[in-house]
Amino acid sequence: MNIHQYRLEELAKIVNGELIGQADFQIVGLASLAQAKANQISFVNGDKYLDTAVLSTAGALIINQSLKEHLPAHQNFIIVDNPYLAFAILTHVFEPKFTKQGVEKTAQIDPSAVISESAYIGHYVVIGADCVIGDDTIIQSQAKIDDGVKIGKACFIDSHVTITGMAKIGDRVRIHANTVIGSEGFGFAPYQGKWNRIAQLGSVQIGNDVRIGSNCSIDRGAIDDTILENGVIIDNLVQIAHNVRIGENTAIAAKSGIAGSTTIGKNCILAGACGVVGHLTITDNVTFTGMSMVTKNILEPGTYSSGTGLMENSQWKRAVVRFRQLADVPLTKIMKRLDHIQAQIESIESTLKLRK
Repeated sequence: MNIHQYRLEELAKIVNGELIGQADFQIVGLASLAQAKANQISFVNGDKYLDTAVLSTAGALIINQSLKEHLPAHQNFIIVDNPYLAFAILTHVFEPKFTKQGVEKTAQIDPSAVISESAYIGHYVVIGADCVIGDDTIIQSQAKIDDGVKIGKACFIDSHVTITGMAKIGDRVRIHANTVIGSEGFGFAPYQGKWNRIAQLGSVQIGNDVRIGSNCSIDRGAIDDTILENGVIIDNLVQIAHNVRIGENTAIAAKSGIAGSTTIGKNCILAGACGVVGHLTITDNVTFTGMSMVTKNILEPGTYSSGTGLMENSQWKRAVVRFRQLADVPLTKIMKRLDHIQAQIESIESTLKLRK
């Protein structure tokens, strides 16, 4: 594999940074502070990493202005306001590029499908009738693109992904291995002790710049569509049920599940293993910490938690016993007792004031 080298001056321009040091210094890759070699670049994301940075053998460092005076042994710097963002930008520079185009002979494509000449269709991919695949999109081996699906430009569809239900995928969307988009939603009508299946007639709409991890399931809507707006990012092992709507730039971490017909606003964060029940409305700029169970509408921005923090096992057992005992006491009795205690405190305070 050919290793592409970049002049430090080139990298500084890419991240709109100030170069200090040798403009022609050759960089071959990114690395962590602890592992970086003399021909690699690393970044220092705050004061707490200064000790590691001092010992680093990286050939160049990405830092902010305030850190430079603490690193006198280093000679080559790119000065930026946000070193972590600059690092993120440079990962795309050093990322291996997939350049193949065309259709592999083993792919099966319906004659009515429209495939861009600049797209790549991998081995054993199946593309159904009336599909559209946009410019520079990559579909890896053994993916299935069902009838009527439309995929935009510069997308990446990993191996063994299934996209069905006439889903519409925007531009620059990344969908990773074994994920299913547009599968049948979990809809049943109970009657006389039996579950009667509801045919799912909606679809899935995914906006631009969305990232969906591996082994996720995003169900099509029952009547209306399931919608992921622009910039949504989803980790691995996430379930999104039918008719859910997720607002722009919301992030959902692994093992979270969102039940049907829930609307989540913009710029929200769901940490790992969150559960959201159906038919709720969650406003913009809400964060749920790990293992939160969301059972009611959230109408005010902020951070919410419900998961129980880790504690030593014997302490946890005692806490569970106390919690059960508390549940056995009627709430009205607890409130009356608190009111009585409050009245006693006020009486004592009044007596002390009179004595003074």
